[in-house]
Amino acid sequence: MEPEVREFLKRISLSLGIGLFWMIMNSTLGIMFDFAFVHDGISLGNVIFYIWFILSFAGMLWLYIRLWKKPLEKDINSYDQQQ
Repeated sequence: MEPEVREFLKRISLSLGIGLFWMIMNSTLGIMFDFAFVHDGISLGNVIFYIWFILSFAGMLWLYIRLWKKPLEKDINSYDQQQ
């Protein structure tokens, strides 16, 4: 497999893994532990959950931008050595 394709697939799988982990974690905290829903007024758990939700989403976007900002490097020498 060519190095550019391998690097591209690595970035795709890392992006999918981070996004899936973020969704599972936040849906578990929000829906299963009932922090996403407001019952009889806002509680401390609701506030902490939504602050975490926004900050973790911003962190995930920062990781995505950092990951995809770098150009795919064309390293022909390493590909020739593998052949």
